[in-house]
Amino acid sequence: MNIDQLITLITNLATAYSIKIIAAILIFLIGKWISKKISKLIIKLIEKNNVDITLVQFLDNIIYYSLLVVVIIAAAGQLGINTTSFLTIVGAAGLAIGLALKDSLSNFASGVMLILFRPYKIGDFISTAGISGNVIDIAMFNTILNTPDNQKVIIPNSKITSDVITNVTANKTRRIDLVIGIGYDDDIKKAKDILETIMKEEAKVLETPAYKIAVSELADSSVNFVVRPWVKTGDYWNVYFDLTEKIKIAFDKEGISIPYPQQDIHLYNQNTKS
Repeated sequence: MNIDQLITLITNLATAYSIKIIAAILIFLIGKWISKKISKLIIKLIEKNNVDITLVQFLDNIIYYSLLVVVIIAAAGQLGINTTSFLTIVGAAGLAIGLALKDSLSNFASGVMLILFRPYKIGDFISTAGISGNVIDIAMFNTILNTPDNQKVIIPNSKITSDVITNVTANKTRRIDLVIGIGYDDDIKKAKDILETIMKEEAKVLETPAYKIAVSELADSSVNFVVRPWVKTGDYWNVYFDLTEKIKIAFDKEGISIPYPQQDIHLYNQNTKS
């Protein structure tokens, strides 16, 4: 092969590869533009269903980068790269990463479920995974609570979805359940009248549903009443504490005893004959 033939061969190869490189670049640029347009279109459709903004942002990234991977593979194929081997490497890497991050992926899947099904929202007071507090953030991997004593608690989402979730503030009203005991020597009707008066005078006790006052148990050392008023959820603890105090003060004033556990010991003198 002489010099002219060598130069011609190099020129032809350079031309061929230049065309492939240019084609690959065009595929990448056009594919990237199309991927962005498609992801935005899908996100608009998702947003119409009022999906949580956190999930929308995450899906936007997932859809876009998934489409971008397809574009990169297509561009690599245009350059003559064996895409089958490339896909095998990507698949193996994905499997390895998945195994290494299985706990994180579990938290992520749980986060998607929490955002989709919305058992609670930011601002709700919930009890789950042994923790109670106000929800201050719902992320893809964890939920952040602020406890009543002002501690910030970060709970992995997988622990929440595998446990019972109690949403304390989900409903507008709550029922207070009080058990009030009086002595067996006390007047049941008088005690009930006092409880009725307290319920009627408490402005935050709702008329509907109506409160309930009834004798529930003849216990070992007391006759027990159940006192069950309904209140707005936000008033629950204030009314609970106020009623407890008012009942004790009223009973003391009217001479109604509130028994506490006690034992009576009876001693007998027994004369034995010798």
